Amino acid sequence: MCGAILTSPFDVVKTRLQSNLFRQKHPHPALNVLTGGVGSVVSAPRPINLLYNFVETGFIIRDIYREESFRALFVGLGPNLVGVVPARSINFFAYGNGKRIIADKFNDGVENSWVHLAAAAAAGIATGTATNPIWVVKTRLQLAQSGGAVLDGSVACVRRILREEGVRGFYKGLSASYLGVTEGTIQWVLYERLKALSAAATADGTVARWAGMLGSAGAAKFVASLITYPHEVLRTRLRQPRVNGVLKYHGLVQTLRLVVAEEGARTLYSGLSAHLMRTVPNAAVMYSIYEGLIRWAA
Repeated sequence: MCGAILTSPFDVVKTRLQSNLFRQKHPHPALNVLTGGVGSVVSAPRPINLLYNFVETGFIIRDIYREESFRALFVGLGPNLVGVVPARSINFFAYGNGKRIIADKFNDGVENSWVHLAAAAAAGIATGTATNPIWVVKTRLQLAQSGGAVLDGSVACVRRILREEGVRGFYKGLSASYLGVTEGTIQWVLYERLKALSAAATADGTVARWAGMLGSAGAAKFVASLITYPHEVLRTRLRQPRVNGVLKYHGLVQTLRLVVAEEGARTLYSGLSAHLMRTVPNAAVMYSIYEGLIRWAA
């Protein structure tokens, strides 16, 4: 919860960059982000330099603060806080128990990489299915334009989705979430491997051991995000609201083809810098707390 609050501005930037509703293409190298009222455009120069994307994130946070308000940097935080606790609880519970059950039933009680992989995949599917409605509401709130009007609250957003799209509207992007199970799977497998290597290289109970655990968690998240990030963009597009009554994105494959055809393959990594700035520190702290609580409870 603390991580979600502190990194909310990065989450808002990431969601907006992933959405075509807040991006306009121009023949010159510039990134345009709609941040104010209807028709308001804030532009930041975009050199062909991936490292500049991290600086660009800072520019966009500044522009959102100037054009909309400080509060706009925390839009969607309510659903995020509501979702982050059950999502992490389900994921850690399903993974921790899953790897034990799979190892006991199918591998003579021995854990290895394939046991970790199977447990992580099962945990990802369970988490995605259970919490998808919460993330749909969060995405809709973050993509709402203020335009001088008060942004819808979570309850109003839920009512609108039910009225216009029915219950199925809460499961938009679920196919992309299932595709994203690969991220959690890679993350858990890498984390277990890096943690084991770190533990072997440091003495038990030392500061170096905990530093190695922090580094293992952060590195695992970083690598997993780089490999699987396009599913995040596809998921956001699928969760976008109708524009003038028209739903542009209908399915996973159709969305992928349309995004690449209209905006290029590079668009599949829009918002990556903000995503990494938000999730890597979060993962490092969260996994360390998880390990610490397990050791304390034991």
